[in-house]
Amino acid sequence: IHSFCKKDNHNKENLFNSLNYDVAAKKRKKDLLNNKAKIQYFHQEKWIYVHKGSTKERHGYCTLGEAFNRLDFSSAILDSRRFNYVVRLLELIAKSQLTSLSGIAQKNYMNILEKVVQKVLEDQQNIRLIRELLQTLYTSLCTLVQRVGKSVLVGNINMWVHRMESILHWQQQLNNIQITRPAFKGTTFTDLPLCLQLNIMQRLSDGRDLVSLGQVAPDLQVLSEDRLLWKKLCQYHFTDRQIRKRLILSDKGQLDWKKMYFKLIRCYPRKEQYGDTLQLCRHCHILSWKGTDHPCTANNPETCSTSLSPQDFINLFRF
Repeated sequence: IHSFCKKDNHNKENLFNSLNYDVAAKKRKKDLLNNKAKIQYFHQEKWIYVHKGSTKERHGYCTLGEAFNRLDFSSAILDSRRFNYVVRLLELIAKSQLTSLSGIAQKNYMNILEKVVQKVLEDQQNIRLIRELLQTLYTSLCTLVQRVGKSVLVGNINMWVHRMESILHWQQQLNNIQITRPAFKGTTFTDLPLCLQLNIMQRLSDGRDLVSLGQVAPDLQVLSEDRLLWKKLCQYHFTDRQIRKRLILSDKGQLDWKKMYFKLIRCYPRKEQYGDTLQLCRHCHILSWKGTDHPCTANNPETCSTSLSPQDFINLFRF
């Protein structure tokens, strides 16, 4: 009996060690998959139903992370009409909503951000926009990582440190971009009549773009200082009441619209305009990209749709 019990204990010990080895191997494989894989483990949909409570037909509710996972933002960044919308949404999430996302949603966020950076590196457009996004995200993560142990971030702290290192690497890549001059030797912007140049410059909605354009050539420097140009820019982004509160006079006693613009953007949010937006159907509570058909029972579905700004999209999931 003694020898049998001893043998049985030996077998139990071997079995226990074998189970421990299998569990450890599976854990290592899972950790490696979570850290290295870029695969999205969810189905991308053209529209989703936004519900804020439980009913007999549907249990639970839709969260910001769930909506972010299910809507196809990866394809949206390839559309020039939706690119700025997605980037602005990523920036708002980085500022205040990162901790409200689930682990899968946070991973999806980083994957989409990486695709955005790679797109900018390839086409060399919207560089400043992505720099600001990365800086906002890095600043937020620096604050969140210091709060270790307070359950503010999902996942191992080393994983987030690695992600912060990736952000620094992306910032360095953007700083090293050398924009090549096109080989085209036909008509250039400065060859156009002055009225056409001014007309094109009036289409720019960011004052920093005007300043950058004025640094290209001396003639453009003169045009970029046009008072009417900056006046229209101020009136486009801000209300008359906001403008009256921030009046600045030049040495000649005239309103300095350029200085007023940069003072106003520090005090008030600028007007946002996007080529394509997400929209919510007030009749069936379905969220989709503009122009996407969804199963609506309303007689005129077009009249029931409301366009959502990136901030409206986030506010939709605040309970």
